[in-house]
Amino acid sequence: MQMTENKIKKLLEKTLLRDGVMHYSLYEYELEGSLEEFKSSLEADQDDYIFAVTENSGHIAMVLIDRSGKVYINEQARDKLQTVWKDAYNTNMKMLIPVFARQLHSGVLPINGVKQLRN
Repeated sequence: MQMTENKIKKLLEKTLLRDGVMHYSLYEYELEGSLEEFKSSLEADQDDYIFAVTENSGHIAMVLIDRSGKVYINEQARDKLQTVWKDAYNTNMKMLIPVFARQLHSGVLPINGVKQLRN
C-alpha cells in the first residue's frame, strides 16, 4: 500500500529534522545503483554536492556525493548536509520536505544539486 503524501512528509520531517533512523538496505535497494548517474549530474551541473532522498514502506534513505566523488550514506549524508548548510539546514529542509513528499508520492526520486557560496 502506498503511503499518503502527508505521511511521507511526516516521515521525512522525523528523519531529516529530528535525526530519525535511516535504513542502509533501502539505500542499497533504491539509491546505490544510481551513484554514477548522480556523479555525472554533479559534474554536468558543476554543483559542489548532490543528494537524493527516498522512501519505501515507511523507511527513509539518503545519499550525498561531494565534488571529489566521496559518497555519504544516510546519517552521514544528513550530517554532511547539515555542515554544508550550517544555520540554513532546518529552513531549507522545511521548504524542501513538502516538495520531496510530493515527488516521492508521485514516484519521482528527489535529486538536488547544491552550490556553495564562496566569498
